[in-house]
Amino acid sequence: MNSARYYLGFNRINGIGPARLERLVERLGSVEAAWHASPTQLMAAGLDAKLIEALVAARRTIDLDAETARASAAGLQILARDNPDYPANLRDTPAPPPVIFVRGRLSLADGWAVAVVGTRSPTTYGREATQRLVAELAEAGVSIVSGLALGVDTLAHATAIEAGGRTIAVLPCGADMVYPERNRELATQISENGALVSEFPLGLRPTPQLFPVRNRLISALARGVLVIEAGDRSGALITVEYALDQGRDVFAVPGSIFSRMSAGTNQLLRNGAGIVTSARDLLDALNMTTADSQRDVRTTLPEDPTEAAVLTFVTYEPVHVDTLARRVQMPVATVSATLALLELKGLVRQANPMHYVLKR
Repeated sequence: MNSARYYLGFNRINGIGPARLERLVERLGSVEAAWHASPTQLMAAGLDAKLIEALVAARRTIDLDAETARASAAGLQILARDNPDYPANLRDTPAPPPVIFVRGRLSLADGWAVAVVGTRSPTTYGREATQRLVAELAEAGVSIVSGLALGVDTLAHATAIEAGGRTIAVLPCGADMVYPERNRELATQISENGALVSEFPLGLRPTPQLFPVRNRLISALARGVLVIEAGDRSGALITVEYALDQGRDVFAVPGSIFSRMSAGTNQLLRNGAGIVTSARDLLDALNMTTADSQRDVRTTLPEDPTEAAVLTFVTYEPVHVDTLARRVQMPVATVSATLALLELKGLVRQANPMHYVLKR
């Protein structure tokens, strides 16, 4: 879509994040209009003088076509939030990234995803638990999301691939890079069995400030977060905080009371996280026991292009017909009629009047 190039431009401006850009687009009508707006229009839309100056300077120095070509040359797909291929799980979280970069391929099947996170230094118990649970989830048709970090993350990705499943790695750097470097080969395997995803500009190297932001996307791309082993100060607990803010369910694997690597997970259980001793615990809690068959339904889109387009934007969270019409850029009457047909085919259902969800 043509809007992607303008989202790329805003992606390189510090201070104009997802929420602020969304307000700009709402007030100015489109992301293209926001990019080309005059200083007076930008001020009326809520930008302060410093940000207006930064945007004006960016328009003089950033070649949007060159940025697009650079991503293409790196083998990356650019997905703006208004692109039908933008992940539904991510789109329906508060202030989703306006644009993400993808190496590999995201799938409709990734709507059935679980984030698996944990310590960078797992014990033997943690390694065994990760391999067993992830293999069971992958075999059940669940995509595995993690952060490519050493330890539990690396094990989760590798195990999902070995089990013949899909896996998504969220990077703390530009998608044209790999971090940590020692996982470069694994990153290649992930791109062939899922996707590498980043919201950061190309060429941006990882810094401590970027890891929490990355963790926000890990939980957003999943329907639930499973913490396998984590100390009481583990970065995995930051992912949990984001998950709770996003309305995601949190689960933990119980550990030994004598292990400092289980201090964080045991605390999560005391705080009400769901206990997981097998994949079945998690699948039942998330109503994902039929993930494999549902994945086939989502992967096989209707032949009718209108039905396929509308279905792309229906998720497991209720969405109003008017919202769907805006997202799919079709008349409300057309979307309503299409939803009625999809409901007859057993693909969607009404959660509330005029609000639709995927049929589980």
